[in-house]
Parts: sequence; structure tokens; C-alpha cells
Amino acid sequence: MAGIENDWLTIYEDEFKKPYYKELFTFVGNEYASTQVFPPADEIFSAFNLTPLSKVKVVIIGQDPYHNTGQAHGLSFSVKPGIEIPPSLVNIYKELNSDLGCKIPNNGYLVKWAEQGVLMLNTVLTVRAHQAFSHQGHGWETFTDAAIKGLNKQDRPIVFILWGRPAQSKKKMLNNPHHLILEAPHPSPLSAHRGFFGSKPFSKTNDFLIANGESPIDWQIEDI
Repeated sequence: MAGIENDWLTIYEDEFKKPYYKELFTFVGNEYASTQVFPPADEIFSAFNLTPLSKVKVVIIGQDPYHNTGQAHGLSFSVKPGIEIPPSLVNIYKELNSDLGCKIPNNGYLVKWAEQGVLMLNTVLTVRAHQAFSHQGHGWETFTDAAIKGLNKQDRPIVFILWGRPAQSKKKMLNNPHHLILEAPHPSPLSAHRGFFGSKPFSKTNDFLIANGESPIDWQIEDI
């Protein structure tokens, strides 16, 4: 599988040497060799490669990748062009429209966000086809926690957007006063009505970035 190729290596060089990662690497390799796994192997670390550590302004934490064919490409909540927009992302777009007036696009391809410094990080980076959460508990959580801990140590303002309880469980690692933590229910149709809608995460993020001398995120995803 393709590796991490940028300044994230300052955090991950040591992780790659740890016993848990060697076990994880073996497990993931065997899974790709024996069954269908998403995302494609060369896109496992897309979130890191599209958003270098030094460029991170915002972190959006998801759970595990989409598990249906053609959806996952290494960014939380994002799907490839031509793929139907998943229900949680439909609700994210509705809130974005309500919050900032952004037009709802015809696709769910969020690379534009990643390239502006939005780290779209799933806590588990692979999944067996059509089996949600099938790669939980094999080491990915430890691996992605290392990213969150590394970001917490950065001496510049970063916004952490924590939607739902699994993401909010990471809050205990975030104790740096430079950062802003935004919490809300998950955008899933099962929970979005409990406070996700109306939480205004996008305007709050941009207000914080501007107040701290950073350029805001252009959240508008264009039609394809």
C-alpha cells in the first residue's frame, strides 16, 4: 500500500516501528490479498497526503470508510465523483447551505476541502466490502490517535470538528488552548435533528481562523 510522503513522517516514523503497526500492516495486507477492501490500497493515506501536517487548519473526524463499491477514497465523508451522495453528507450540505449559503453541489467529492487544510480523518482507515466496522480493533485507532495527539501539540490555531460520540471520545486528547473544539451530533439521518442542524460549524470555523490571522476555508464544492 502507498505510504505517507510528507511532513506527517515526523509523527509517523516512530509509529511505523512499533509492534502494533507491524501487526496492523500484516492484517491489512492479508485482507487486501484475500477479499475486497476499501478504499483502494493506494488511497489509504489520502487524508495525510492531501493535507500535510504543517497545512492543517481544520480536522473533521469520521469513523471508518464507506463500505460500498466505489465510494471510499481515503477522506472522511467524501465520495468519488459520479457516486451518489451518502445521507450524512447530504445533511452536511444542508447545514452548509443554511450556515453559509453555499449551493448544494451535485457530487460528494471533498478534495477541495482537503487541499485547503481540512484534514478529513477517519479513525479507522480501511474496511472490508459491505461490512461496516470490520477493521475496527486491529490497530488503526492507535495509528490515527497519534495524528490527533500530534495535532494537539501544534502551536497554531486548529479547529477540531467532532460530530457524534465516537469523534467526541477523542476530545480527551485535545488540551491545547490554541485550538477550538466544535461538538455536535452526527450528521447521520438518525441523529442530525438532535442538534447537528443549526450548529453552524462552518461559519464558526471561519470566524475562528480569521480571528487568529488565518485565511478562511472556501467550503463551496463546485458541480462536476
